[in-house]
Amino acid sequence: MAYKPYRPRPTGYQSSGSRPGGRRPFIRGARPPEHNINEFIRANEVRLVGDNLEAISEVAGQPIESGVYSTSKLQKWAEELGLDVVEISPNADPPVVRIVDYNKFLYQKKKREKEMKANAVKVELKEIRFGPETGDHDFDFKVRHAKNFLSEGNKVKAYVQFRGRAIVFKERGELLLLRFMKELEDYGTAEQLPRMEGKRMNVILSPKKTGSPGKKKEEKAD
Repeated sequence: MAYKPYRPRPTGYQSSGSRPGGRRPFIRGARPPEHNINEFIRANEVRLVGDNLEAISEVAGQPIESGVYSTSKLQKWAEELGLDVVEISPNADPPVVRIVDYNKFLYQKKKREKEMKANAVKVELKEIRFGPETGDHDFDFKVRHAKNFLSEGNKVKAYVQFRGRAIVFKERGELLLLRFMKELEDYGTAEQLPRMEGKRMNVILSPKKTGSPGKKKEEKAD
């Protein structure tokens, strides 16, 4: 019994109408599929993989295992199942294919990509501005903010802005940024030493990927 086609269908495909669940022919002028499928597979032999080999064995009339088969034979079995031969590794020798519902295959692929994108950590670059005459209270306040940013997995760009004649105090700005780096050594690592860019001296810190500093201190205390 042929499987019912999966919906929604990708652009360029429609039911053949010859049987329920039959392969969807490609429409001339429509957007080509993302993968080589069915008649678009050029290799004469391909390597079959998948978790539905039992169903394929039923239509083949013989036990089917993962291995190399003629492409035409797989296309015939896929047609009888109402499925598609999908080339998933075109650069392999021979190319690797699966017999699946191509619409469902695309849907699951996009779903996995969406989940991976949602779970990916978004790293932002947070900026912290100092002046060459920054006092201790303001410095400590900004260090606390930097610790929070780094703990959240973000990068921190700290810079000293020199205005007018204040450029003569660039050594003072360098000492301030070195002190800043020292205060944050348990939270982040500097990508380079402080350097001048125009009238700014800056340094960028990346978060450390090992556990939080708080946990480390607790472990040492034990």
